[in-house]
Amino acid sequence: MALSTKRSEYLAITGLVSSVIFFLVTLLLGRWSGFFAVYTISWLIGSSILIWLVLFLQFHLINLAEQEKLDMGLMEKGRQGSTIFQTKAEQAGMLAVAQRRLAMFEKWFLPIFSALIAIYQAGIGLYLVRALTASFQLTPKEPLICAASLVAVAFVCLLISRLATGLALSQNLWRPLKAGGSSFVAVAVLSFFLFIGLLFAHFGYNIIVEVLNWIVPVLLIILGAETALNVVFDIYRPRIKGQYNRSAFDSRLLGIINEPGGIIHTAASAIDYQFGFKVSQTWFYKLLEKAIVPLVLFAAAALYLSSCIVVINPDEEAVLERFGNPVKDSSGVKIIKPGILFKWPWPIDIAYKYPAYRVMELAIGYVPNIDPKTGQPERSPKLWGRTHYKEEYHLLVASGQRSGKIEAGAVPVSLVIAAVPVQYRVKDLYSFLYNYGKYQKSDGSEGYASEKMLEAICYQQLTSFAASARIEVDTSEDLAHSLLGAGRVEAKKILTENIQAAADKAGLGIEVVFLGMQGIHPPPEVAADYQKVIGAVQQKQALILQADAEKNRTLSTLAGSLEDSDRLYKLAAQYQAVKEKQEDAKTKELAERLDEAFEQAKGDIFATLRSANSYAYQKAVIARATGERFAGQIQAYRAAPQIFKHEQRLTAIQDGLKGIRKFVIVADENQFQVQEIDVTDKFIPGLTDAFGTEGSSSQ
Repeated sequence: MALSTKRSEYLAITGLVSSVIFFLVTLLLGRWSGFFAVYTISWLIGSSILIWLVLFLQFHLINLAEQEKLDMGLMEKGRQGSTIFQTKAEQAGMLAVAQRRLAMFEKWFLPIFSALIAIYQAGIGLYLVRALTASFQLTPKEPLICAASLVAVAFVCLLISRLATGLALSQNLWRPLKAGGSSFVAVAVLSFFLFIGLLFAHFGYNIIVEVLNWIVPVLLIILGAETALNVVFDIYRPRIKGQYNRSAFDSRLLGIINEPGGIIHTAASAIDYQFGFKVSQTWFYKLLEKAIVPLVLFAAAALYLSSCIVVINPDEEAVLERFGNPVKDSSGVKIIKPGILFKWPWPIDIAYKYPAYRVMELAIGYVPNIDPKTGQPERSPKLWGRTHYKEEYHLLVASGQRSGKIEAGAVPVSLVIAAVPVQYRVKDLYSFLYNYGKYQKSDGSEGYASEKMLEAICYQQLTSFAASARIEVDTSEDLAHSLLGAGRVEAKKILTENIQAAADKAGLGIEVVFLGMQGIHPPPEVAADYQKVIGAVQQKQALILQADAEKNRTLSTLAGSLEDSDRLYKLAAQYQAVKEKQEDAKTKELAERLDEAFEQAKGDIFATLRSANSYAYQKAVIARATGERFAGQIQAYRAAPQIFKHEQRLTAIQDGLKGIRKFVIVADENQFQVQEIDVTDKFIPGLTDAFGTEGSSSQ
């Protein structure tokens, strides 16, 4: 019995040492090669280390307990009887130290270790998923070395797994070995598939490796959740003495792969129990048991034949390669439109799809900030005094300085930041895909070199154009040609044409649909000073425009319109020139024309002329009337001088006393009565005032 338990202990320590070695090899290999899938395999092997460690401790305690039972049996044979003070049961209880230790280990430490394994699996799985979603940047290299190492790991793990599973099924005492076998069979299967994926990666096909990047972390999360649930279920599951209790870290999910026949046997046992007869002895069960391998092969064949169907989305086009060469028709290379494509299976036919109808965008002159939540570029107000993007590149722009001295060693150029988004779409898919081939991205995936070529062309054309442009805005004319003024409209047109011409010459097969020039501004360090210059220029232009507006308003007010004022000004200038030359005939002619023009003029000139004519007419009429009146007065004076003088005197008195209150008192000159008259104003007249005063009268 001791030899048999030692065998399981040796196997457990072999699995522990092997898993530690494999963990270190795959971890270092994954970091060195840059393949994230190899890196994840190492952490899956790490969970196997914990499982084999627990199994080693458990079988070591089982070995000690079995040895203790053997020793106690030998002692019982050599002992004639018990002592006076102890019975056989009491002696066995005191001597069974290893058995008590094993029972305590299985009752308390196995669930605790299972919980720790669950935490490790779930935690590492989440860490790997987070690292993968955060664009785990490594540069893959040497896939063949990784493939050779992983196939060796898969082979050794499969041998240990088969041996552990076989021993677990042979004796009930070795049943815990099934947990180690299941963990190693998962490592073996995934290592084998990764071996195949690395072989394909050597030839440029990374699809299998990219899928395994996700499978291993997700599998660890699932195993962690399963182990945690098993720990909870074991707390409430009744334990029967003498019956094997499956460990919580012994995965039922991996057991399906490790022992596929177990599911069929379990299902057959359940059916036998329900129907009351041996279903497992029927011909259908025998046929199913024999046909399980053909069914799996059929499923694999169906999965492989599914590569004959390719769905091309509405915004995509595709080029079909047959044995590495593009398929052609009568018009040349066949471009496949959106829809369902039926082809020969991989690798005979391979369809390369690209979103040809989608408008793509290149960030020229800047590196945008990516929102970690949405994965889209962040949007922010475009203010000159702040940085807008993660990185912003400077361009040299020619300086248009016309005055002032340039310091020694200074270069007549200016720095400007240009954030120019360029949007394009593919119009010739074959040229875009094949003229420049593919390149390896930093994340290990492949991209088309036409995209990099287009980006280089955009930078070249933008740099060349900026070197011949200017940013000064001294006058309104300069504003129309400045990159920071209205000249951006013309610059956008010219730059778009230059990029399109260069792309056509390079054979990229693209069409530039939009180019944005709104992101041009001076560096944030000098933005405040530049804004002051712009403000001064704008203030100068505003004053000029205000003066022009005042001139137009004044001339329009005077002559009625700018055209009439210009016509009058020209006639007046001609009149002055002819008058200085003393050409009387021409001067008279121009004077008549000028008078006629003034007569036809409108505005203030018309009002002034009409007012002058009215004033002259009024003065002439008044003067004539005054003269006629004076002549009549002379005739009246000559007829009756005394009456005329008396009348004129009364008229003067009347005009002089006009508006003044007058009191007339009529009395006899021989009467000496004193008259008293109150000439003050009264708001409320008295009774005496209302009826008058006796002996007085007023008018």
